Amino acid sequence: MTDPLYVCVHVPEFPAQALLRLRPQLEGNSVVVLEGDPPLEKVCSFNAKAARAGVRRDMTRTELDSFSSLSVLKRSLPEEKAAQSILLETAASFTPRVEVQASAVLDAVLVLDMTGTSRLFGSPVQTVKKLQAAFNSLKFFVQLSASANYYASVLVAAIARKAPVVLAPGAERDYLHRLPIATLPMTEKQSERLSMWGLTTLGDLANLPEVELVVRLGQEGRRLQMLARGELPHLMIPREPEFSLDEVLILESPMDSLDSLLFVLGPMLDQLLARAQNRSYALASVCVVLGLEGGGNHQRTIKPALPLASREILLKLLHLDLLTHPPPAGVVCISIHAEPGDKKKVQLGLFSPQLPESMNLDVTLARIAALVGEGRVGRARLVDTHRPDSFLIEPFTVPDSAREKIAHSHSIVLRRCRPPVDLKVELQESTIRSLFMTGKRYRVQEAFGPWRKSGEWWSADVWSREEWDVRARSETDETLLCVLTHDLLNKRWQMDALYD
Repeated sequence: MTDPLYVCVHVPEFPAQALLRLRPQLEGNSVVVLEGDPPLEKVCSFNAKAARAGVRRDMTRTELDSFSSLSVLKRSLPEEKAAQSILLETAASFTPRVEVQASAVLDAVLVLDMTGTSRLFGSPVQTVKKLQAAFNSLKFFVQLSASANYYASVLVAAIARKAPVVLAPGAERDYLHRLPIATLPMTEKQSERLSMWGLTTLGDLANLPEVELVVRLGQEGRRLQMLARGELPHLMIPREPEFSLDEVLILESPMDSLDSLLFVLGPMLDQLLARAQNRSYALASVCVVLGLEGGGNHQRTIKPALPLASREILLKLLHLDLLTHPPPAGVVCISIHAEPGDKKKVQLGLFSPQLPESMNLDVTLARIAALVGEGRVGRARLVDTHRPDSFLIEPFTVPDSAREKIAHSHSIVLRRCRPPVDLKVELQESTIRSLFMTGKRYRVQEAFGPWRKSGEWWSADVWSREEWDVRARSETDETLLCVLTHDLLNKRWQMDALYD
């Protein structure tokens, strides 16, 4: 029978970590997080360097003025919510059985049921190392412990600051006996009672006679003793995480510079890419919503031709897009939503022409769009109408089927004249005999037509014209194969296209 294995992930000072993971420029600084309304703000969280400098919880803003070189941040509940979702999402990539523990302090605590996963992740030691690497890649400092008992893993993770702790099955009591009694989750009254009895460690509580303990503290005393022995059973209630690639960042002051905005967007993209790659995904689209000073949002979306896992390319596409469509006011908050996509290569066939590199194609198209404007770059798509030269420009796309074949055929190419060339025409018995264009006279040798077309008579855009296919020759033996049009409403002749 497989021994149970519970791994506890303890994230100390969670409010501070939730803010620092998207602010790499503060790495190495002493950082404190304040909550409350001025001037009654108090310290709710801080990093390790600030703790070594002497910062303590519940210090006021005035007390912090005595410290030098402190970076002070405002607590952000939206960023904490996003960070907690990321923790759950990362844990769920190892096991679907994840439970969130309620913590008395501002720490995040997750417990993963890793029973029976040795063939996937190896021994408990190897499993813990892989979990630590996964959370560290997302800029989280975590304390880990593994045990066959659920609550033992929770108690040990809270003090495993230097390195992860892996307990062998049955060794929980021996390890827990030296921990301080304050490690247990107790009420203030229970803590005072045990202190009056002279109990200082979990071993002291574990060695008490069970019957006498129950007489004095009731069943709650028995629960505390089983916790101290590492024997308390637990019915796990997993929490189902929802996979969503979202990031939120609240800025301390409005940001007007595009370079500063891109500097902030870079770490957010790093987080999205790391989370997507944990599930073997790339980013198919990135939607950036900028909260503006004074209210309102500025939203932009980029959709590369193929899902990308390159930070540089995505950041360059955002740069070009925001350069063309800058926010109309200062930015006070940033939220990003990305859609995942498969990281697959597209090959049309062994003997098909090679497609251009999708990353270079995306950047090139973005540069062209920045020069000529959106809606003017892409491929033509015919519109469902008989109006001549009716088409729309749509973005370039890669065929969905990897086996799609490109048909190679030899055909006559029709080159449209944009704009059409005005000319004069000589008619004889409703047939074109000659035409004058660019100072030259062409004698018509063959003319096929007219083909009459009209439409949209119900609107102001009504049109009606005739088309001719003409072969003509100039006095210098220059041959012309073209399409002539006669606008019947405006009485106008034009050369609309040339045959190659």
